[in-house]
Amino acid sequence: MTSEITIIGLGAGDLNQLPLGIYKKLTSAGFCYVRTMDHPVIAELSAEGMTWSSFDAVYEKHDQFEQVYEEISDTLIQLAEKETVLYAVPGHPMVAEKTVQLLLEKGKEKGIAVKVEGGQSFLDPLFLAVQIDPIDGFQLLDGTALRRDELHITQHMIIGQVYDAFVASDVKLTLMERLPYDHEVYIVTAAGSDAESIVKLPLFELDRQMELSNLTSVYVPPVKETAQQYREFNTLRTIIAQLRGPDGCPWDKKQTHQSLKTYLIEEAYELIDAIDEEDDEGMIGELGDVLLQVMLHAQIGEDEGMFTIDDVLESISSKMVRRHPHVFGDVQADTEEEVLVNWQKIKQLEKENSDTVKESSLLDDVGKSVPNLIRAFEYQKRAAKVGFDWDEVSEAWKKVKEEIVEVEQEMTDEVDKSRMKDELGDLLFAIVNVLRLYNIQADEAVYAANQKFYRRFTYIEDRVRESNKEFSDYNLEELDGFWNEAKQNGL
Repeated sequence: MTSEITIIGLGAGDLNQLPLGIYKKLTSAGFCYVRTMDHPVIAELSAEGMTWSSFDAVYEKHDQFEQVYEEISDTLIQLAEKETVLYAVPGHPMVAEKTVQLLLEKGKEKGIAVKVEGGQSFLDPLFLAVQIDPIDGFQLLDGTALRRDELHITQHMIIGQVYDAFVASDVKLTLMERLPYDHEVYIVTAAGSDAESIVKLPLFELDRQMELSNLTSVYVPPVKETAQQYREFNTLRTIIAQLRGPDGCPWDKKQTHQSLKTYLIEEAYELIDAIDEEDDEGMIGELGDVLLQVMLHAQIGEDEGMFTIDDVLESISSKMVRRHPHVFGDVQADTEEEVLVNWQKIKQLEKENSDTVKESSLLDDVGKSVPNLIRAFEYQKRAAKVGFDWDEVSEAWKKVKEEIVEVEQEMTDEVDKSRMKDELGDLLFAIVNVLRLYNIQADEAVYAANQKFYRRFTYIEDRVRESNKEFSDYNLEELDGFWNEAKQNGL
């Protein structure tokens, strides 16, 4: 006997919607396995003497739908090895039915023939019920596995498998990450049947409607208002393209990679200010300004036919996956140190496999435009990796003292500015080395000193203003007294 499973669809509503051929197959068989008894066709055919065996009990055994579907498909495969199986599912077997997909896969592996026969999908009557044309673009999504980043809010969204209030709650919370809390949605049950129900309500009330069943879907209309699309990446991309388009902004159209360099640096430092001030709202704005620079450079690349933002995303995504095999692969790395060792190994392998000319120095991959205090730090760090480093911080500090002496020797009546520049540069480089050994970025230390100077000097300015005098009315000792007051006040 040939092992065989025939899968049929019970349609989206009552018996009136069931195709005649499916009706005949069911009534002639007299018995059928069903995923769930929760369907009006089953109740009507039961009255005609049809008998069923359902898998409703399997839902009670597992916490995850994936486990439910696996058990149902495994059971049906085992049954098919002994008998011909007729299996019915709600709607159309090929629409939003995970058990059917599993049976097709497992049947092929086991040599069991799996035949799929008709049944009306819930989509056609649902389109009619909410009066939409799918040609405008729509998504069919699984309510039990809804993911925020897969939602296209400018398209019609139909979310199936919203069985109960728990699923509805998950769907609501996921949608609210991308949509206004009061965005209108529709709960559609038994579309096209005599029991059809359409309830329109604000999104935040979605899980408060308890009349949910196996025939329930949620329809989410597309977002039309431009302002509500501002959270979408594609909206930003469109805005930037329009700014540089034929009818765009004269300033934006004029910009080049070279002309934007200074703005990128400025925006990065303004972001650092917001981070240091622990200003979350400020960080939102400054991160947006940094992202704007990225998008402008990408749009210029696209306008010139060289690259697009998609290339940028692909580059960084592939790099992150490639350099994190302990997350995305099978490499073991349990500590930060092990991660950094792996990172450097992968970077070196990338260089060796690169088509470009191999770099001749460990220092060559430090960017030429990196601020010089940061570059000094990076040079020293790379040299330290191959053993060219002080064993103790005290030894590095002795070097600082040596450089101070050499600077003092140049402090004569006739200063040679060229030599003084060299000696002061050596002193700064030596100080950066001490900072590095304490794992402190020199640039951040200078930034903190600048901030401190700003606070204390503005305090002096305030005291001078309060006295109704001018700076010229005070000598340095008096101004220094204000400075000390600022220190005592914790500024």
